[in-house]
Amino acid sequence: MSDRFCSRRELLSRLGGGIAGLGLADLLLREQAKAARLDPMAPRKPHFEPKIKSVISVFCYGGVSHVDTFDPKPELQRRAGEVLSGKGDVVVAQGNPGGLMPSPWKFRKYGQCGMEVSELFPHVAKQVDDIAFIRSMYGISNDHGPALFQMNTGFVVAGHPSMGSWITYGLGSENENLPGFIVFTDHRGGPIGGAPNWGNGYMPAAYQGTPFRSSGEPIVDLHPPKDVSRDRQRKWLDFLNKLNEEHRERNPFDTELSARIATYELAYRMQTHATEAIDLGRESEETRRMYGIDQEQTQYFGRQALMAARLVERGVRFVQIFSGGGNFQESWDAHWDIRYNHELHCGETDKPLAALMQDLKRRGLFESTLILWHGEFGRMPISQRMDGRDHNPYGFTVWLAGGGIKGGTVVGATDEFGYRAEENRKSINDLHATVLHLLGFNHERLTYPHLGRDMRLTDVSGNVMKEVLA
Repeated sequence: MSDRFCSRRELLSRLGGGIAGLGLADLLLREQAKAARLDPMAPRKPHFEPKIKSVISVFCYGGVSHVDTFDPKPELQRRAGEVLSGKGDVVVAQGNPGGLMPSPWKFRKYGQCGMEVSELFPHVAKQVDDIAFIRSMYGISNDHGPALFQMNTGFVVAGHPSMGSWITYGLGSENENLPGFIVFTDHRGGPIGGAPNWGNGYMPAAYQGTPFRSSGEPIVDLHPPKDVSRDRQRKWLDFLNKLNEEHRERNPFDTELSARIATYELAYRMQTHATEAIDLGRESEETRRMYGIDQEQTQYFGRQALMAARLVERGVRFVQIFSGGGNFQESWDAHWDIRYNHELHCGETDKPLAALMQDLKRRGLFESTLILWHGEFGRMPISQRMDGRDHNPYGFTVWLAGGGIKGGTVVGATDEFGYRAEENRKSINDLHATVLHLLGFNHERLTYPHLGRDMRLTDVSGNVMKEVLA
């Protein structure tokens, strides 16, 4: 028999094997879907031994001025008022660029590493031996919305899973009584773009961030009406689950329904455990003072920082705190009067941030937790409206502290004015790859199938920043 022809029996055998293979593939896919839907937050092992278990993201929404906080530029003082030149076309978000503007705050060296930090952060400055500063970050958008999405999801458009969603998808949760991903927003409002900044995108809904309030009930309407007993509520949920399970058996790939079922059960358990987790009355007076909860300026962010420590202590994988809300001066978006803006927001966060680091050490959690301090971009070294600064995605600073991080480290540098990242430039993909690496993931292998492509938090690029690793 030639290679081009086969007998009828051989043809039927080959076709049968193909059909059987398709059937087996479908069966395996259904089994995988069934396992995932039974408990989408079940603990899972990463690719290799992790350095950390949890991440606390402190997101300074609006854009912190790096040249006024963690990236000193003496040249701005020497050439104050001059036109920024020699850097190509200067691209600003709102037009009318002014001259080079020196920082109104002084820098001095701290710690054994001799790191220079602005007087805006006197408490954080004392922790520099535990911090790795990345002074050469850059993004691709100078608009808040796209820049927020890129920093949170890796893409400049909405609809992609956030970093917290990728982490909970990869690891699941260590606490079945709390969400794996919790978000705190500022009392003045949320960031531009809203919920997609902590959304699940095309992943199952179980991986989205759960917004918590920093006082009172953590979630609105968490508890049932007073006339509904816990036993009665349990019977309702059991009956509802029975109906949902029957529907789910007929629709095994309906992740929204699976997430809804899991959410009902989680909400039932959270009625006891969530309230306990954020009950700061269980903390000592000394701890509350350390976070600045006894002071008007620091009490709101201080409460959130302390709750973040309590949550990672209870196994929550990713806690995100947004500092700054609303628009302009209510956020870090200092288009005018940068002195007022940054003294306000640095004053609100400096003491609680230092306390968070100290408290995690005291609880034995510092080595298993990563603190990521960042915004969506930096600010220009030139003036805007005389005393403000415009957006700058071309060079800015983020810092890391905690497990697996080499403290007292500076990575990269912007130019002499702080306009562009020039030395050892680091992308947002690099930052995300590093966070995933610390959690035990090869960022190229942590994927999710979507529209025929294996998607990644880092898209098609990104390198682990080995310089910050201990």
